[in-house]
Amino acid sequence: MSAGELGPVLFAYDGSDLAALAIEEASRQLEPGRDAVVLTVWRPFGVGFIPPPEVKFNAAASDEVMKAAEETAAQGASMAQAAGFRAQSLALQEPTAWKGIARVADDFDASLIVLGSHGKSGLAGVFIGSVAGAVAAHSGRTVLIVHRRA
Repeated sequence: MSAGELGPVLFAYDGSDLAALAIEEASRQLEPGRDAVVLTVWRPFGVGFIPPPEVKFNAAASDEVMKAAEETAAQGASMAQAAGFRAQSLALQEPTAWKGIARVADDFDASLIVLGSHGKSGLAGVFIGSVAGAVAAHSGRTVLIVHRRA
């Protein structure tokens, strides 16, 4: 099957080093030139992403959080383009990150979801949850989970 017959790759990009590593790893694993959507999921207050260092905003102001999320997604799309993907960025307001990721994957008919695992397990995993684990468990799509290198 050629890259043109596959749905896009969906990158869940939160601005972390691990999310950047996931883009890098996918570029090693996948054929170049694939379409990609780089998604940053956000919410007011506990924003759910790490914006580029130059982006300052008030976490209580939804419009500022949305703009910072859009800039974060654009940064991720730029990384994906540099890695050989034809990428577009998207920011989505969603209180539950995994639900937003799964919904966007369905909306774009993504052939693959790529995200980094921050390694929340044990008690932290119970209370905070694992976005990667929830996406893998609840999405019917193929998921590539990239772990931090030793």
